[in-house]
Amino acid sequence: MEEIWEKSQTVDPEVRAYVYSLVTAVGGSSSYDDTYQVGDDAYAALQDLTKWLRLYDEKLNRFDVKRCLAEANLVKGDLLEILALWPESTQENKLKAKLALACLQLLVPLTWPMELEDEKTTVNHHRHLPYLQLAQVGYKRAILHYEHAKILRTSVRIGLPSMSVERRERTKRDEGIIRLMLYLFRNMAMIVQPQMLPSQGDENEISRSSTVDVFHDQDIFSLLLTLGSGANDEFQDQDVILLEILFHLLKGVDAKKLFMEQKQMQAQETDELKSLMQREKAMHKGYNRHAPSRHNRFGTMLWVKREDEKMSTLTGQASIVDGDATLQMMDQSKKWNKPRQRGKIAQQTNEQTDFGEKVELTETARQHLRSFTEDFLDSGFNPLFSSLRKAIERETDRVGEVHKRQYFYLINWFLSAESARRSQAEASQRPLEDSTFAYIAAVLDQETFVLLNRHMQRFFDEKNWIDLQSTLLAFTQILLTVQTMAESKDEEDQEIAENIQNRIFYEEATHDRIVQILRGYTNQGFAYLDTVTECVHVFVRMLERYSKQNADLHIRSKRRARKKASKQSNTTGQDDPEDAAEEERSAHATVSERKFDFSRFSAKFLSQPCVDTFISLLYFYADLNPDQLKRCHRYFYRLAFKHELAILLFRVDILQLLHRMVKGPRGLSTEIDGYKDWEALVQQVFRRCVKWLSKDVAGDGWKEMCVTEMLFSKIPASVFYLQNGYERVVEKRAPRAPAELEFKGTVEEAMKVPVIVSLLLEQSKGEILDWVKREFERAIEERKAWEAERAAMSSIEREAEGECPHIGAVLPPPTIFLSRGTDERKEQLFKDKHLRLLLTTIGCERLGTVEDADASWTIPSDLSTEEVTEGLAAIKRTEFDPPHFEEGKTAAEMVRNKSAVRRVAINTYDSADDEDTDGNAGAGAGAGESDVNVDASLFPPNLRESRKETDGEERPSKRRRLTKRTRTELTDAQADERAAERRRREKERNSKIKSRLFVTESDDESDADADAEFFRLEAERRRKTAGEIRSALLKRMEEGDGEEGGVLDVEAGKKEKGKSKQKRGSAADAGARGKRAEKRRKTASPLATTDDEMEDDEDLVGASSSEAEETAPRPTKRRPIFEEDSDVDTDTGADAATATAAPTATATATVTEAEPAAIVSQTRQKRPAMFEEDSDEDDGDAMDGVKPHDPASPAQKALKEVSGNAGLSGTLLDGLNDRDEDEHDVPLVKPIVRRGTRAGFVVEDDSDSDDE
Repeated sequence: MEEIWEKSQTVDPEVRAYVYSLVTAVGGSSSYDDTYQVGDDAYAALQDLTKWLRLYDEKLNRFDVKRCLAEANLVKGDLLEILALWPESTQENKLKAKLALACLQLLVPLTWPMELEDEKTTVNHHRHLPYLQLAQVGYKRAILHYEHAKILRTSVRIGLPSMSVERRERTKRDEGIIRLMLYLFRNMAMIVQPQMLPSQGDENEISRSSTVDVFHDQDIFSLLLTLGSGANDEFQDQDVILLEILFHLLKGVDAKKLFMEQKQMQAQETDELKSLMQREKAMHKGYNRHAPSRHNRFGTMLWVKREDEKMSTLTGQASIVDGDATLQMMDQSKKWNKPRQRGKIAQQTNEQTDFGEKVELTETARQHLRSFTEDFLDSGFNPLFSSLRKAIERETDRVGEVHKRQYFYLINWFLSAESARRSQAEASQRPLEDSTFAYIAAVLDQETFVLLNRHMQRFFDEKNWIDLQSTLLAFTQILLTVQTMAESKDEEDQEIAENIQNRIFYEEATHDRIVQILRGYTNQGFAYLDTVTECVHVFVRMLERYSKQNADLHIRSKRRARKKASKQSNTTGQDDPEDAAEEERSAHATVSERKFDFSRFSAKFLSQPCVDTFISLLYFYADLNPDQLKRCHRYFYRLAFKHELAILLFRVDILQLLHRMVKGPRGLSTEIDGYKDWEALVQQVFRRCVKWLSKDVAGDGWKEMCVTEMLFSKIPASVFYLQNGYERVVEKRAPRAPAELEFKGTVEEAMKVPVIVSLLLEQSKGEILDWVKREFERAIEERKAWEAERAAMSSIEREAEGECPHIGAVLPPPTIFLSRGTDERKEQLFKDKHLRLLLTTIGCERLGTVEDADASWTIPSDLSTEEVTEGLAAIKRTEFDPPHFEEGKTAAEMVRNKSAVRRVAINTYDSADDEDTDGNAGAGAGAGESDVNVDASLFPPNLRESRKETDGEERPSKRRRLTKRTRTELTDAQADERAAERRRREKERNSKIKSRLFVTESDDESDADADAEFFRLEAERRRKTAGEIRSALLKRMEEGDGEEGGVLDVEAGKKEKGKSKQKRGSAADAGARGKRAEKRRKTASPLATTDDEMEDDEDLVGASSSEAEETAPRPTKRRPIFEEDSDVDTDTGADAATATAAPTATATATVTEAEPAAIVSQTRQKRPAMFEEDSDEDDGDAMDGVKPHDPASPAQKALKEVSGNAGLSGTLLDGLNDRDEDEHDVPLVKPIVRRGTRAGFVVEDDSDSDDE
C-alpha cells in the first residue's frame, strides 16, 4: 500500500502550490532552537486555508485541499503547536486566543468523518478517501496524546467565554464557537481505525478506552454534564451535538458490565472463557471422530450410483464409515450459485452507524465511564432527552434522520444502565434513594410513547431496518423498565407502572405492529434478528402477565372503513381527479373498544412467517448465548404444546435442524444450560410428527400427502385439515335486516318521496335511483300494455257475458316483480334501509320474512298506474330540483327509526288476535260484553314496575313453589288448550286496564260537578255495604252469646283436637265473650238492618263458600296479622273483637259463613296501609293457585269494590259447614295482598297458577 503515501498526481499543481505557500506562512521551527515560531501573517494564512476548504473542496465536492493539507502535515506540525503556545497562565492574551480559535476552525473540518453518498460520490472521492481516513486516525492520535499540552482542554478554554454568556445575550459568533468546540469532541469520539486499511500505529492509542480516559483527564465529561443539565434552558441549541458525542462514546458498551465490581467482572470473564473452551472442545470432539490418523493415509475412492445411471465420486476413508457420512460428504461437495436478491437489499453499515458491535473497555476506562454515567443519569438525562424529544417533534433544522436513530438507541442504553445500577445496589445491599425512576421519567411519558410508535411504524413502512432496530431496542428496554417498576416495593412506582402498561397495551395498533415486524424479517442481519425476537419475547410475556392481572382489560381497535365503490354513470366518460381525491380523503378509521383476549392475540404470532423468523435465529445456535436459546425454546414450546400447532414444525429443514442441534454432528454441547429442555422438546416434536404420519383417517393417501406437505410451509387454509384430517365446518350466519325507517310527523305526504330521494342523493346513490327509475318505467309500460289488451278484449267479453257471466268479471292487473339483476343489487335491496323506505313509500311490497335476504320486491296489483307514474315523476323532479327545508335542516333529519316500543305493543296484540279467534266469546262470558271489544292499540299491557328498596328495608324472601314429583306430562292438545286459556285471561285482564303509557296530563283534568256526583255515589254505596255487613255481624254475635266459642277445623283429622281446645278455653273466656257481645251490640245498633238484608248477605257468603270449597288448595301455614308492635286501634267495633280473638301463627285459618266479607271490609277501612303495594308485610304467605269466584249478584260486586281482593281464599272457607252447626268467634286472618292491580285499578283474575 505504498502508493497511499505517495503525493497525488491528480491534484491541480496550482492548487497544491497555493496551499503549500499558505501552510509555510503559518509558521515553523526556529533555526536557533527547536521551538515553534508563529509566522507574522499566521492568522491571515489560517483564515485563507479555511476559505480554501470552504470554497474549493465543499463547493466543488472534492477532497483536493484536504489531501494537500494532510501531505503538508499541517495539523501535527502547525495547529497543535500553536494551541500549545497558549497556556492557562496567559488566558487573557487576545492574540493567542485569536490564533487558537483559528486553529480550531481548521481542526474541525479536517477531522470531520467522511461518509460517501452513492448519489454524490465521484472518482475524486474514491481516490483520496483512503489516504484521508488514515490521516484522520493520525490526527486523533496526535490530539489525544500530545506531549506538551492538553489540546482538548485548550479547546474548552476557547469556548468557555461564550458559554458563560446567557442564552438570550449570546451572539451568533458565540453560538458558533460553542458548536466548533463540541464538534471537535464529537470528531474525536467518532474517528476509528478503518477495517479495510492497514494500521499505522498502536490501535490502543485511539481506542474507546483511550478516548474515555482522555475525556476524563481533560475534564471533558464535566463540560458534557454541564451542557446536559442545561439542555432545556441555556444550551438548548447544543442538544443534538451532545447527543452525537454520547452516542459515539457509549455505543457497543455493555451497560451491565459497566456497573459490575472488579471481582464480578473477573468472574464474568472467567465464565465467558469457560464457555468458549467448551465450544472449542465440542468442536474438536466432532472433528476427532473422522480426523486423519496414521492408519488412514491410504487413498480411498468410491462411486455412488444415483438415478438415471448417474455416478458421484467420493474420496477419503471417512466416506465409507456409514451411509450418513457418505451422504453428508455428497452434500458438502455440492455447489449452489445462489441468485442475487432482487429489490431493496439490506442496508450496509459502517463503523460510525453500527451499534451492534460490542466494545470492551479497560478497567480504568470502565470506572471513568461508570462515574460519568451515574452523574449524567442524576443530573442531565431528563433535561437533555426532553429537549431532544421536543426538537424531533417540531422537526427542527438541527435534527437529522441519523439523530433520531441515536436518540432511540441512547434511550435503550441509559435505561439499561439505570437497571444495572439498581440491580448492583440491591446485590450489594446499598441503600437506594427514594425513587431513582424519577431520573429517567423523561422517556416514560405519553409523548415519548407516541413519538416512538409513530417512528416505529414509519421506519417499518419505509423498510429502514437500522432505524427500526433502534426503535425496537428502545421499546424493549422501556418494557423491561416498566416491569421493574411494577415489581418495586414502592406503591407509587407500582401505580405509575400500571398506568404505563395500560397506555402501551391499550392500543391494538401496537400489537399488530409487533406482529408485522416479526413476520417481515427476511435477511436484515443477525443484530436485527436478535433485536426483533427479543422485543417480541418481552412484549408477549408482559402482555400475558398484565392480562392475567387485569381480567377486564379493554383495547382500542381501529379498523379502516371499507371504501364504497362509486359507480355513478359519467356522461363525459372521464373521471374528475378532484372527486377521486375527495373519495380518498373520505376513507377514515373507525375506532371501537373491545375486551382483550390474550389467546386470540397470541395466535397472531403462530403463523408460518413468524416461525421462520425464530428458525432463522436458531440456525445460529452454535453462537447463541443461553438467554437467546431460552427465547427460542419458549416460543417453540408455546407453539407446539400450548397452542397445539406443532404441525408448523413438520418441515424437512426444520426437523433436520432440530435433530442436528441435539444429536449432531456439530450440535449443542451437553454441558450448556438448557440442553435438557431442548432435548425433551425435540423428542416430543418428533413423537408428534410420527403420530401425525400414522394417523387413521378415512380415505387413502394420508401418509403420502403428509410426506409431500413436509417439503413446504403450511398455509393457514390447510392447517386445520392437516391437524384433524377433515375440513373445518363454518356455519354462515344469517344476514341481519337493517333498522326500519319512518318519516317524522312533520313531513307531509307529498314531501315523503322528495325527502328520501334527497337523502339518497346526499349519500351519492344516484346509481340506485337510476335503477329505480328504469324499473318503474318498465312497470308502467307493462301495465299500460295490459290495460290496452284488456280494452281490446272488452267487446268480446261483453258478448260472452250473457252465456257465461263469470267471463265478464273485472280481473285485477298482474303483480310486477322488480328485477334485482346482480348480487350487489340484491344486497342493496336487503341492507339499504333508505332504498327500502323509498320503495315502501311509493307503494311497493316485499315478499318474504324480515330476515330473508332473497325476498323479492313487487309492484302490487292494487297500486294503480297513475300512482306509479306519480312516484316516478316525483323522483325525477327531486333530482333536478331538490327540496329546501326550513331552518337549514337536512333530509336525514326528516326520517327516524321506528319506535321499538310501539312495534312490540302492536305485534303483541296482532298475534293475540290471530292466535285466539274465540277469545272474545270466552272473555265475554266471564267479564261482560262491554269489557271485550276494547281497542287493543289504545291499551297495551302495562310495564312491570320494579319495587324500590328503601334504606333499612329488608328484601322479602322469595317463595319456593313446590311441584309434585308425580306430575304427569301434558299432551300437545292439553298444552295448546292451556296456552289458549292463558292468552284469553291475559287479554281479558289487559282489556280492563288503561295503560300508563297513554295517560297524559289531560287525564287529570275534570269538572267539579262530575266529581261531586261520583263521590256522592261512592259514599252512598259505601254506607249501604257497611250497613249490610254490620247487620250480618250483629246477628252472628247475638246467636253466639250463649254457645261455646270455637272454630271448625279445616282438616277432619284435627276436629276432635280442636273441640278439646275449645272446651279447655270455654270457662276462662265465658265472661270475656259476654262483654264482647255487649260491646258489639252497642257499636252495631245504629246501622242495624232488616232480616231480609241479613239473609241476602248469608246467601252471598254461602255461595262464595261453596265455590271456594271446589277449588281450595292444600292448607298453608298462616301468620297473624297483628304483631306485638302493631299500631292498629283495637278498641272499637269489629276490630276489637278480631284483635281479641286473633289466633297464633300456626293456627289454621277458619271463618264462618257470613263473616269473611265483613272482616275484609272492616280491615280495609280501618287499616288501609296493610293493602298498599309497598307494604312491609311479607306477601310470601298469600295463597297461590286459588281461582276467584265469578260475580253472582250486585251485593257481591259491591263487596268486591270495597275489598281490593279478587276473591276469598279457599283456605279461609274450607272450615264452613251447614248453618245449623255451632258458630264460633271470628278468627283473625291475614288479608290477601292486592296482587291483581294495574295502574290503580282492581283486576278480578291475576293468577296463572292453573297453567303452571
